[in-house]
Amino acid sequence: MKNKLLLASAILFSSVVTIAQEVKYEEYKLDNGLHVILHKDNTAPVVTTAVMYHVGGKDRTEGRTGFAHFFEHLLFEGTENIEKGKWFEIVSSNGGKNNANTSQDRTYYYEVFPSNNLKLGLWMEAERMLHPIIDQKGIDTQQEVVKEEKRLRYDNSPYGQLLPVLGANLFKKHPYKDPNIGYMKDLDAATLEDVIAYNKKYYVPNNAALVVAGDIDIAETKKMINDYFAPIPRGADIVRNFPKEDPITEEVKVKAYDANIQIPAAGIAYRTPGFRERDAYVLDMISTYLSDGKSSKLYKKMVDEQKQALQVGAFNIPQEDYSMYLVFALPVGETSLETLVAEMEEEIALVRTELISENDYQKLQNKFENQFVNSNSSVEGIANSLARYHVLYGDTELINKEIEIYRSITREEIMEVAKKHLNTNQRVLIDYLPEEKPAN
Repeated sequence: MKNKLLLASAILFSSVVTIAQEVKYEEYKLDNGLHVILHKDNTAPVVTTAVMYHVGGKDRTEGRTGFAHFFEHLLFEGTENIEKGKWFEIVSSNGGKNNANTSQDRTYYYEVFPSNNLKLGLWMEAERMLHPIIDQKGIDTQQEVVKEEKRLRYDNSPYGQLLPVLGANLFKKHPYKDPNIGYMKDLDAATLEDVIAYNKKYYVPNNAALVVAGDIDIAETKKMINDYFAPIPRGADIVRNFPKEDPITEEVKVKAYDANIQIPAAGIAYRTPGFRERDAYVLDMISTYLSDGKSSKLYKKMVDEQKQALQVGAFNIPQEDYSMYLVFALPVGETSLETLVAEMEEEIALVRTELISENDYQKLQNKFENQFVNSNSSVEGIANSLARYHVLYGDTELINKEIEIYRSITREEIMEVAKKHLNTNQRVLIDYLPEEKPAN
């Protein structure tokens, strides 16, 4: 009887948590194609205004890489009504903060203000969309900013070249083969006409979602949105037709060098389905099973018990068209990279050939339930999620129902997906090595 009561309590608690975490929102579309999502939360007097554009590093032509990341910076330069260099000053002087980030698939801009400055946040994003000033001086300024970021994050950062190495070796045709930040020679070669044309093509209302989340009055907010955004002209429809990659059917071995490291690394990489595919969710669970936490299979074996690795991890790197899956380890002492690969493969092979234990499966479910509960703990996070689920997944309601996908994944499915995507003939083995010093 006691066990039944405990079970009933657990079920009740689970349902209460799920209900408490439900995110309520309203969405609609303006005539110019801008998708609007509103989320009201009056618990604190703050509001997030955010715009996600469906443009990322993959949206480029050969010889013109890195434009989306470049625009992440360029569209803070100024507008017809915001003086050059004053964007951040306006935000901070009105009690706000703002930022932006770019992936291979999208660009996200946002401001967080006291709710009495909602109008300012909307006006600034409308200005960015309608009236950006794009001139040669701004291009020259931001080229130097991007170059410095590349030096800091990639060129001079330990293991900073790992993601570019993954892209270059997992993709031969698709634009994911090139780094999101692009090649500096391409930015240097870009003309003012190139940059203006890119802005006109991608930074348009029908390629964007506007999210307003926080302490708002819905009717007033809709009026402000209509006033500021409805007059912005619709852009031409964007048609994407990226080349398809041929399957990887034979193991590939590569070496890459990094002047910023002393300890080499072993990587096993796979090209996997885009993040909308169900298999991508299963691969999330597999990476968590293999390396999330000190009790995970790879960490416990290779770091704790066998003392072979300083670090080990399995990462599902999500992208829209194809994802990348990496299992990665740093050796202890004289442990060879071949040994690390063999030990990592042993655990991957077990996932392919055996059902994970019921206990491990339940631990996985608990972790994903916990992530779901915590994922929308702030208005700022909710705004990001609402934009992402609409723009990249085409289903805003995933903010509430994505957990059901994880709940429905079975132990059998975990084994089948591993067997489908994580085979030795589908992998790229990467020896990531310290750059050899030239002889004196």
